[in-house]
Amino acid sequence: MDKKYLEEIINNVASGRLEPDKAVEKLKNLPYEDMGFANLDHHRNLRTGYPETVFCQGKTANQIAEIMERLFRDNDNVIGTRASYEDYEAVKRIVPGAKYYKDARMIVASRSAAAPGSKKIAVVSAGTADIPVAEEAALTAEVFGNAVDRIYDVGVAGIHRLFAKLSIIREANVIIVVAGMEGALASVVGGLVDKPVIAVPTSVGYGANFSGVSALLTMLNSCSSGVSVVNIDNGYGAGYLASVINRL
Repeated sequence: MDKKYLEEIINNVASGRLEPDKAVEKLKNLPYEDMGFANLDHHRNLRTGYPETVFCQGKTANQIAEIMERLFRDNDNVIGTRASYEDYEAVKRIVPGAKYYKDARMIVASRSAAAPGSKKIAVVSAGTADIPVAEEAALTAEVFGNAVDRIYDVGVAGIHRLFAKLSIIREANVIIVVAGMEGALASVVGGLVDKPVIAVPTSVGYGANFSGVSALLTMLNSCSSGVSVVNIDNGYGAGYLASVINRL
């Protein structure tokens, strides 16, 4: 339930096109709806400008489907992250038009895609193995109405690849850098641009990477100013934050 939907209800009541009791019926689930196994935050879109997103990992396929179907009644765009294809199959049975994005591991139900603004977001990955997290960030940003440039496999082991794409990266208003191993790419990019950099450590790497902890600590200890860090493999969080910055 977004601001536009609420304003429509209020205007219809004011003009007499909608009876007050019917308006109450439409608004009865604010601020949240108790589904027994989940409390849906229908008020979130009004508070933040973006609807609640479904974190699918750990939920059953039927729970995911019921939650997404209910959220989609009142929101134009609903996202499910960390979703399997089996989860998607359950969702598409009751949410026609829902799509599955394998690389991003995301389900997206979209009634009317948000028109991209003029401010771009660049999503930069160090390696091909980081693409699933990068795609989660890129797709999240796109669903939330942003134009996204993808620059993949430009890590520090072959830094000339990054330099070849610098003109595209510098055109962006926000830059998301996704890297595993030692996570050095975020510091390098941060030292080359005058825009905010959101660093995403990934769990990609050998033993001493400690499932992303090595990259996380490198990014937190970056000597480049203007670099912020989200949680390990949290492409969604990076895409969301970049969208908020772009909306300012």
